[in-house]
Amino acid sequence: MSTDVTEEQVSSKEAKAMELRLEVVVVPVSDVDRAKAFYTAKLGFNADVDRQVSDEMRVVQLTPPGSACSVTIGTGMAAMEPGSLKGLQLVVDDIQTARAELAERGVDISEVRVFDGGSQRAVRDGDDLDFAGFAFFSDPDGNSWAVQQMPAGR
Repeated sequence: MSTDVTEEQVSSKEAKAMELRLEVVVVPVSDVDRAKAFYTAKLGFNADVDRQVSDEMRVVQLTPPGSACSVTIGTGMAAMEPGSLKGLQLVVDDIQTARAELAERGVDISEVRVFDGGSQRAVRDGDDLDFAGFAFFSDPDGNSWAVQQMPAGR
């Protein structure tokens, strides 16, 4: 069986670009109930599914408000160590407001930082935070998250 692809096949495939949607990310946690409480009560994620599939498997799917992508926590699903997922990112229209709300809900979140010339620094008056403004936090297991400001309607 040949795996060679002709130019005609490539052109045909380009014309019919396959849609690939990221809809679920598995987040490894040690205590499902503690993690579910953090993601729902502190972050405001919606609890879409909480199902005990078998004695060894529980699936909890949580979706950030306004997101097309969910996170799944549970037991019997991932071979990753709890806390080993780094660099998950949430996007908001206003990083200052989002950071304040998360801090008010009890999330241990960094001050807003700006990436400038490859390094981070504190926000200065007049900074354009679109694409550059970030705040950081971790879940109870140490999975790390960034919150980034993106322009509305981008």
